This record gives sequence, C-alpha cells and structure tokens, in this order.
Amino acid sequence: MRRAQAGVGLRLKCGPIGNALVVHRVSEILDDKGRDLFRIHAGASVLEAVKQMVEHNVGSLLVTDGGKVVGIVTERDYLRRAAGEPVATDAETPVREIMSAPLVVATPATPLEECMAIMTDRRIRHLPIVYEDDVVAMVSIGDLVRFTSKLQSFEIKYLTDYITAGTAV
Repeated sequence: MRRAQAGVGLRLKCGPIGNALVVHRVSEILDDKGRDLFRIHAGASVLEAVKQMVEHNVGSLLVTDGGKVVGIVTERDYLRRAAGEPVATDAETPVREIMSAPLVVATPATPLEECMAIMTDRRIRHLPIVYEDDVVAMVSIGDLVRFTSKLQSFEIKYLTDYITAGTAV
C-alpha cells in the first residue's frame, strides 16, 4: 500500500469557525457514513465481482488473497476490460487480472482537501482508508462531494444569517 504523502505540494483550504481555522478530515465523513467494507477474493470471477457491486450498490470492492488486501476492483476496471479484446468470459476471468494494485490509501486523519487532490491526481474514485496497517473504510469521490456540499450549505446559511442580522432595524 502506498500512503499519499501528507501535505506535499498542497495548500489546505480551511473553514472558519469563530476565530479558529478548522481542517476537515476523513474521520468526519466516516462518522456520518460508517465504515462498511465489501471484499472479494482475488480468484473469484469478474462476473461475481460485478454482481456484488450491484447487490451492495457500491462502485468498488477490496480484493483479498490469503486474508490480506492486495488490491481494489472498481467499475472502471471492469469497463476497461469490457472495452478491450475479450480473451475469456467474465465468468472465467479472475478478479486479480483486472484489479488495480498497489492501493493508494489515506488515513482517518488525512485532510479532505488532500483526499480530493489525491483522487484527482491519480484519477481514482475510491480511496481505501488505513489505520494501523489495516483497511478500515472506503471513501468515494461522492462522499467527499456530499460532505463538502453540506459544509458549504451550512456556511452560506451562517453568512446569510450574519448579514441579515446586521441589517435588521
């Protein structure tokens, strides 16, 4: 697993709270969404992986082999395979042949701005979250967008209330 280097080349955007600046972190998203993880064995078929993603309404699965996480398989991995020259059916092709590895990961303490930069730079939509060398959760670009939107809505409401309170007679 490759951990993204914290703060390298990044300028963190922080939100104001009173006179303090707050850096929002992955742990805040995990507190809201939970830490459900879905896994599939590296030897399982691509068809089984697609069925699991549909069943759980997720866009990725962690790939395991010998009880260890060895990669990730995503909708995009499957689309790349489907667009290429088929050499075997989806029922015959093992997940290990289309998975992405090594993992690019973050930690619960990683700032959200850094996660967005990692996902943009690496062109990935799912970021496994690691704590003490174990994958403990998954964050998607959709999770980041939802959380950021919620923060912006709160900030807009706060600023609107502040402005309208200052003009009240």
